Amino acid sequence: MNQLAYPVNRDALHQLLLKLQPDAIPVWGKMTAQQMVEHMIEQVRYSYEKFTFVFDVPEEQAKQAKQKWIYTNAQIPPNLILGPLPAAYEYPDLHAAIEQLMLELEDFDRYFEQAGTVVNHGAYGPMDYNEWLIWHGKHLEHHLRQFGLIN
Repeated sequence: MNQLAYPVNRDALHQLLLKLQPDAIPVWGKMTAQQMVEHMIEQVRYSYEKFTFVFDVPEEQAKQAKQKWIYTNAQIPPNLILGPLPAAYEYPDLHAAIEQLMLELEDFDRYFEQAGTVVNHGAYGPMDYNEWLIWHGKHLEHHLRQFGLIN
């Protein structure tokens, strides 16, 4: 299931997201459905350098974290909180946010068309397109589980 970020699976991802209702109550956490989608937009933007991470993790620590989170079946645990929720929405409604996420994923694909492109992840260091696809897939799966869209 963590291959939802792969281009071949984007229609399935889109259909799952369209099942999400604005008033959906998460299985865990405090995010609203729209906050979750906008969070995913932000994370995809980091992966193609529309936004940039400050990467200040020691190289060996980053290498170990990358090994665990990219190259194993480890799942992101529920209730992991890495920062405050945004005070306002960027998009007028959930549907607009979902459509923007799908566009951001297309921009991400285009960014990596040049062979050898790598982008730093804030905790894992340099990652290529395939590593980012794995990460986005795990992250999407985590939030789809959060809202009961997948098991």
